[in-house]
Amino acid sequence: MKIKKLLAAVLSLAMGVSMMTACGSSDSSSKAENDSSATENTQKHTNDPMTVTTAKDLVAQMKVGWNLGNTMDATGSGLDAETSWGNVETTKLMIDQVKDAGFNVFRLPVSWGTHMDENYTVDEAWMNRVQEIVDYGIDNGMFVILNTHHEEWYMPKKDRADKDVEQLKALWKQICDRFQGYDEHLIFEGVNEPRLRGEGNEWIGDAESREVVNQYAKAFVETVRASGGNNPNRCIMVTPYAASSTKQNMEALEVPQGDDKIIVSIHAYLPYSFALDTAGTDQYTSIDSSITTLFTDINEVFLSKGIPVIIGEFGSVNKVNTEARVQCVKDYLSTAKQYGVPCCWWDNGTRIGNGENFGLLNRSEGGWYFPEIIDAIMETVNS
Repeated sequence: MKIKKLLAAVLSLAMGVSMMTACGSSDSSSKAENDSSATENTQKHTNDPMTVTTAKDLVAQMKVGWNLGNTMDATGSGLDAETSWGNVETTKLMIDQVKDAGFNVFRLPVSWGTHMDENYTVDEAWMNRVQEIVDYGIDNGMFVILNTHHEEWYMPKKDRADKDVEQLKALWKQICDRFQGYDEHLIFEGVNEPRLRGEGNEWIGDAESREVVNQYAKAFVETVRASGGNNPNRCIMVTPYAASSTKQNMEALEVPQGDDKIIVSIHAYLPYSFALDTAGTDQYTSIDSSITTLFTDINEVFLSKGIPVIIGEFGSVNKVNTEARVQCVKDYLSTAKQYGVPCCWWDNGTRIGNGENFGLLNRSEGGWYFPEIIDAIMETVNS
């Protein structure tokens, strides 16, 4: 028994060292490899054959997703932005683990504004790094959702709309040009949570802000469809004000007509007091009415009209209450499954401390912080 324990400890240590070498943010050799592979990456997936499909049929192939949060969406500048919020450099080993666990959707949040010049040109090195991480998922056969995230330059107000739309079009034209050769596994998501940041009605909005968000969606769709390669047939995602799950904001979203390759993105951390409010309850015992209401509303507003929906972000913060979180995720995903709505867990890489601790993947050493939650997710979506 002692020999077995010793061997297990040695193997664990070796695996940890290997993962830390692969994932370490200060590893200069890894940086060098990223730089040297940039040209090679831009040559991949330049003309992949696309299986043209409706958004509804594409979404039906999705089981469950995982977000690489607080990483490429960290609002620093230069390539060091990837680790500026405390997470380690992303490696293919990480995304391999996500795929191996059973996730077949990989959402990649990216901040672009701090990597653009005054002419809205994206820094080449940043674009290359984004593409490299996209390829980690694509090369694993995963669906990859690429978006604009934590952007400070768009603010849905009437007097700013024209400038916002100009920059949004310029950005998405560059993204479309770079990724035009990718097949249907790559999905574009125009904006993340467009809202009146810092204002009292930030998460509620008003008629004017909702209308500007519709202008964003229209500009995004037109830009993608006017670009080359596979983009005219690519499935893409539009977002209501703040990606809100309130019925009022969902109903206000104008989904482009005559395009059967549009998906709606909604974010919903429910029940709020349990799932998102760090000062809220740590108790969850049975399915909450907010979860059932969410999906009945989604069905009424979108699904019943043939418009598919993805929950781009969901999850529950760690309050040292794993058993309750397991029950919640089972209820949430089983309800979503009834309606054919795939959901993407928001993993921001943190599991302890004073904040929103949604972390599941141990990015530094490998493995999962809460294997019980991973098991519950997979058992539910695969049942």
